[in-house]
Order: sequence, then C-alpha cells, then structure tokens
Amino acid sequence: MNRIDRLHAILTHLQSKKKVTAQEIADRFNISLRTVYRDVKALEESGVPVIGEAGSGYTVMEGYRLPPVMFTQEEASALLLGAKLAEHQTDASVQKHFLAALYKIKAVLRSTDKELMDALDDNIAVATRMPADTTSGRYLVDLQKALGDKKVITIRYQSNKEESTRRQVEPIGLWFYGQAWHLIGWCRMRGGYRDFRVSRIQHLELMDEHFHPDSHPSLQEYMQTMVHQTELQNVVVRFKKDIVKFLGHQKYIYGYVKEEADGDYVRMYFLTSHLEFFGRWLLMFTNNLTVESPEALIAIMKDLSEDLYQHFQKIPASLLT
Repeated sequence: MNRIDRLHAILTHLQSKKKVTAQEIADRFNISLRTVYRDVKALEESGVPVIGEAGSGYTVMEGYRLPPVMFTQEEASALLLGAKLAEHQTDASVQKHFLAALYKIKAVLRSTDKELMDALDDNIAVATRMPADTTSGRYLVDLQKALGDKKVITIRYQSNKEESTRRQVEPIGLWFYGQAWHLIGWCRMRGGYRDFRVSRIQHLELMDEHFHPDSHPSLQEYMQTMVHQTELQNVVVRFKKDIVKFLGHQKYIYGYVKEEADGDYVRMYFLTSHLEFFGRWLLMFTNNLTVESPEALIAIMKDLSEDLYQHFQKIPASLLT
C-alpha cells in the first residue's frame, strides 16, 4: 500500500471509531509508531481536524466527513460474500438491514464494479449441510441494540425441559456456535450468567433500565472463563477422511466449530459441556477416529470401551448364535 492510500485508509479508520490509539493504527497497517505519528501529522497539515495526542488516542472532529466512499472491486466482492453468509447465518431482522446497506454500497460503485457485483451475485451461493437456526426470526437486531445501549431486557424463555419462564437479563454478548445464535447474559432470576439459545426466546422486550458497563465481563472474557471452568470444553478429534461423510448433521448437535484437513484425516474442533455424552456419540465411529484432546475425554473413552466390552462378555453364547 502506498502512502496516499494508507493516509486515506487511516482517515477512514479514525472515522469508524470514537477513539483510535496509535498502536491500533500501527497494528492494522503493519507500520511503526513513528510512521503513525508522521502520517497523523500529514493528515493534520492537509486540513483534517484530528484531535488528540499519541499517548491518549486520536479522533476526528465531530461533523467532519469524507466524500462518498469508493470501494475497490476486492472490497465490494468481499461485502457481497458477507451478504451471502449473513443470509444463512442471521435472522430476518438482520437480513433486511444488511440488504439495505448493500444497496447503498452498490449506489456509490462505478458502473463496471456494479456489473461485476451483479455477475457475482448470480454465481455465488452458500449451502449448509444443516440449515442455520433462523427460528429466532426477529430478535437479533433488538439484542444488538440492548448490547450497545447496555439495556436490561425481559424475555420469555423456553428451556430444554419445555418450561417457559419470564426472565430479566443483563446481556453481555451474542455468540454463534453449534449452528445457532446464543445470548450470554446475567439472569436476575437465577442470579448468575446463563447461555440462552435465541431460537428459544418466545418474546423479548427492551426495558428503559440501563446497567453499568463495568458490572460484567466482556464476551471474550466470559468465553475464556467458561472454557477454564470446564462448563464448555474444547475437544479435538481426528477422523479418518472416508468416515467424515457419516457424521452428517450430527456434528452440529455436538458442538461442531471448525475442521481442517490432515492428510488422510480430518481434524475437527468442538465445544461441549458434557464430555461423557460426547464420548458416547464417538463410540459409534469405533476405531475410525483418534481423540487428541482433552485428556479427560480420552480417559472417558477408555472407560466406556471397557464397559462395553465387559457387557458383551456377559451375554450367553446361546444368544450370539
């Protein structure tokens, strides 16, 4: 990236957030802090009203705006891919806003780039082996607003036990895993953090009450805590490549996260809250897999296999003929 393009990109970055530190700019553009200081000074000398200092962070004076943004073909194509994914991995409330934003983006493209977008739109598709959880239908936008404004919400929630309860929740994050969106929040009724599957929210209402931003951990901090406390555990399993097709939709039920090729094998990553339950599922694939981690699951698999062996040893021979 030449300096002119970098200066324009830095200005765009400054306008995208309330405050940006010099280190953040250096990390994004892979430049030194000294170069950041020179670039910011160049922006100031060109008439851009940059406020702040190197130690505290930079911002652009309220009211200053760039002229209409021009996207490169690569940026426009990436946004189209994002729209295709959003169509399958979000609910109707988000999809309509994403589509509206995409039309605005297309409006500022050059004619040749608009033609490219139209051509790509007809030739890019997203297919999932298991349909995304779209039964939530209308709550992701409201949940994002509650998260941004730090608002308490009231929900009517149907649990796994088919019980419907009314809860007041202080939301801390939205987490997509296991092919479904989950709301993480402090449940006042239970007096603790809970994981609510969005598709089980039957009704949602944003309250006028706000909670203090520092009263809860960030979503990233919560996720790390959950893993460390083994409420959710990372599992890594290496399957023989020719057996992967038989996992089908089941892998999503058991917390599938991602996979990677490894020669004649496929290494899969899962998140699970119950190792024994997960281990019993793995038994059906017999010796076509290897559990790489955690050690606790390896021990469970050994115990389950031994129990299975002992069980069939006790079956009378007459029943086996």
